[in-house]
Amino acid sequence: MQQSPASQAHLITAGLAFGESPRWHDGRLWLCNWGTGEIMLTVPAVLPYSIDWLPDGRLLVVSGREGLLLRQEADGSLVTHANLRGLSKSPWNEIVVDGRGNIYVNGGGPAPAPGQHFGPGTIVLVTPDDSVRQVAENIAFANGMAMSPDNKTLIIAESHASRLTAFDIAADGTLSNRRVWAELDGYPDGICLDAEGAVWYADVPNKHCVRVREGGEVLQTVTIDRGCFACMLGGAARRTLFIVAAEWRGFEHMVSEVRTGQVLSVEAPAPGAGWP
Repeated sequence: MQQSPASQAHLITAGLAFGESPRWHDGRLWLCNWGTGEIMLTVPAVLPYSIDWLPDGRLLVVSGREGLLLRQEADGSLVTHANLRGLSKSPWNEIVVDGRGNIYVNGGGPAPAPGQHFGPGTIVLVTPDDSVRQVAENIAFANGMAMSPDNKTLIIAESHASRLTAFDIAADGTLSNRRVWAELDGYPDGICLDAEGAVWYADVPNKHCVRVREGGEVLQTVTIDRGCFACMLGGAARRTLFIVAAEWRGFEHMVSEVRTGQVLSVEAPAPGAGWP
């Protein structure tokens, strides 16, 4: 296993609140700055929120606690693309759009138990014809998602189960054949997929990003001095791993004036692949 200490990671920017949902799009790195309402613009989205793009280039924003999937129009305005309120009693979290325009949003689920912030999670599908349906349930804290380049496999981070879980994707977007993709010694948050079929996952309490094969073999670890919330492969030939990180002080302190968020980068052994 290859170790990459923090000294090998390049600091790109600092002074963020909580960076989340990083995306490489149109030659630029985009991310959500939780606690401020900022993406690369300020949006009226409620934490948690995440982003991706439709095939035609329009930006989508998940406004988690509002239960709304928003779409940015050509004039910059945000309109409701899909209303998810009736499908969950918990906030929505992450989004990924595949190469066919199918939109997967996760999080949500039943009302959280006392003292918990999220109930068992779900995945919903919003199709290009705007139909909305649940395609998976009982996710143990639904977090990052990644899609294979052939649109046939979806991988999701189940943070509270310390695993990556995979589904087969049917032609109509339905998910089936749920299986453990990798058991992990950690708590996966945001994830991304590379061209060798490995997954990078960010881990907040363990303060690192880890590259693993299907089955759980650890290939590389990048350790830094604060919690890693998400990661994305981008840059020239998509061979740069971008890491968004911040000091974690608990859910109750996510919205504050403290600005410990950073974006760091490290050279990756294989380029990014699939979606997002």
